[in-house]
Amino acid sequence: MTPQQQLELEAAAFRRLVEHLRSRTDVQNIDLMNLSGFCRNCLSKWYKAAADERQVDLSLDDAREAVYGMPYGEWKAQYQKEASPQQQAAFEQGKPRD
Repeated sequence: MTPQQQLELEAAAFRRLVEHLRSRTDVQNIDLMNLSGFCRNCLSKWYKAAADERQVDLSLDDAREAVYGMPYGEWKAQYQKEASPQQQAAFEQGKPRD
């Protein structure tokens, strides 16, 4: 595999992941965090960090929109639910400790 092919495959996998997350609005970010240790917001921040490393002008809001497929506030209003006590407890238990 050439470096260009690897880059193209990685980009395609990223696009597929984002597409999947956009289609699964029923899955809350706290669920993702509790199960995998990352969520849509993490992915947005990684996207923004990659832009910063390459000196590409991209705001965090634009990075979030690239992941969520809409402005973050709009997604939250439409899809985000209040975390249950069980979800919050699992999140607190899984947080890294200093």
